[in-house]
Amino acid sequence: MVSVLQNVAIDCADAYELARFWSGVTGRPLHPEDKPGDRETQVMLVAGPVLYFNQVPEPKRIKNRIHLCLRPETSREQEVERLLGLGATLVTDRRNPDGSGWAVLADPEGNEFCVLRSDSDHAAMSS
Repeated sequence: MVSVLQNVAIDCADAYELARFWSGVTGRPLHPEDKPGDRETQVMLVAGPVLYFNQVPEPKRIKNRIHLCLRPETSREQEVERLLGLGATLVTDRRNPDGSGWAVLADPEGNEFCVLRSDSDHAAMSS
């Protein structure tokens, strides 16, 4: 017997607004019943677990112990710029001159996540 991963839960101050940000990041919709002011919201991913946002009273204070890593469909550089435009902030730039590495960003509530190289970035480095 095994367990199945149901969701990735993210504690936050404003569940609906943070879910809207992540909906923009992933290009996936919020649960059809979610609305502004809801204390629990979900972003419905194509496959696998949903992103579940749970409103809590305490603020985020320290670095995440678990985070999401994103592999963009476009280049890493284009995706970082797009996410900054959605409201993310650059936390740490671990991109290297040779094209390897990643960028650490934070969502509007300070939750860190990484943007990895895309498949096309990998292919460009291999040629």
